[in-house]
Amino acid sequence: MSGGQTYLSAGVDRQALDGLKDRISAFARITHGPQVLNGIGGFSGLFHLTGFSDPVLVTSTDGVGTKLRIGSMLGHFESLGMDLVNMNLGDIVTSGAKPLLFLDYISMGTVDSQRTESLLRGITWACKEAGCALSGGETAQTPGVYIGDNFDLAGFAVGVVERDKIVDGSGIQAGDALVGIPSTGVHTNGFSLVHKVFRTEEDPTALYRKYDELAHTLGEELLIPHRPHYPLMASVVDKIKGAAHITGGGLESNVPRMLPPGLMARLDRSAWETQPIFAIIQREGGINPEEMLRVFNMGLGMVLACAPDRVAEIQKEIPDSRAVGEVQSQTGELRVVIS
Repeated sequence: MSGGQTYLSAGVDRQALDGLKDRISAFARITHGPQVLNGIGGFSGLFHLTGFSDPVLVTSTDGVGTKLRIGSMLGHFESLGMDLVNMNLGDIVTSGAKPLLFLDYISMGTVDSQRTESLLRGITWACKEAGCALSGGETAQTPGVYIGDNFDLAGFAVGVVERDKIVDGSGIQAGDALVGIPSTGVHTNGFSLVHKVFRTEEDPTALYRKYDELAHTLGEELLIPHRPHYPLMASVVDKIKGAAHITGGGLESNVPRMLPPGLMARLDRSAWETQPIFAIIQREGGINPEEMLRVFNMGLGMVLACAPDRVAEIQKEIPDSRAVGEVQSQTGELRVVIS
């Protein structure tokens, strides 16, 4: 019988999706070492874990969120792929883990090969930099769920650490130092507020606006990728007691996640520089300083806790890191005080 309904008539172009497979496989192979036992295309990825005596697997999953809209409006996607990897790896390295493998999920209403390849190029670059294998993923067409050029992007990372070398914050005590690793800007959090402040959905041309404080247009500044933390953290992981990745919720919500009960962090706001983009967001949106600290990283991508005599060693390994405060005994309800 001919002329009946087909998957294509329902909006799913299997031929176009299948055409992406070889290109996706080519990107993935760039990140593969001998531990990867099969390529892209099977039902699962195989990874041979060697070289560890008592390994603990460390996992994270996250998406890029509404920053995707900035990339779509400007037609720039490589940095979003880098964001996806770096934000997930940033979470697992707080436990002292070495990244092993990464999987991505891309879902779109209509197949756009150029966009998908750009995303995968960014994912591949970031995985390669971290020595992490892109071992698989899924590219799905979901007509009716995502309209027009809208799409979604999510990732899943797996790392490994020896059980006796897990960084869990349990050894942090009052008097320990806090060291901040600068962010590269907004990273991937707070973009719903960014969209509201600049009204980008009503007027996308706002992304081409120039500000004296910025070396780029607003849109280019917002698309600066999330800083890769693993290459930095690998050199100091044996010198720290805890680490906080500053993502959604800013310093106020994330720093306490590494602290044992009864302790608080006191941060010196003058100890680190904040990129001009944050002042622009605050000014344009009339946002109070407390709200900025609750939403954005405000210039710190990672905060490390260490013994005071380790600060100089960490700064030698990470030259742009800064001593930004200390751990104290908690005296009230607040877990973070920024002054």
